[in-house]
Amino acid sequence: MSKTLKIKLVRSHIGRPEKHRRILKSLGMTRMHRVRELPDNPSVRGMIFLVSHMVQIVD
Repeated sequence: MSKTLKIKLVRSHIGRPEKHRRILKSLGMTRMHRVRELPDNPSVRGMIFLVSHMVQIVD
């Protein structure tokens, strides 16, 4: 299992609940189609699960 996850924002946060916006901001997802490399730990995976309809894990 890798130590990091690469995540890309594929859906906009416009019109989404405030909780989803805060989660995206804490993940560092500020712009569309930008890739962020985050540590692979349970807290990050939990945040990704909550906004899984807006992000994509990239290889």
